[in-house]
Amino acid sequence: MTKKRKNYTQEFRDSAVKLITEQGYKITEAARNLGVNVSVLA
Repeated sequence: MTKKRKNYTQEFRDSAVKLITEQGYKITEAARNLGVNVSVLA
């Protein structure tokens, strides 16, 4: 059985980028804040 890849909305992606670039979050902090694995953002 294969796993389906989760699709994230553009709004979610934009918010993740803003956390890191504008608010100074580290990738691990942003991932924890968004409730996703760090590999989703890296």
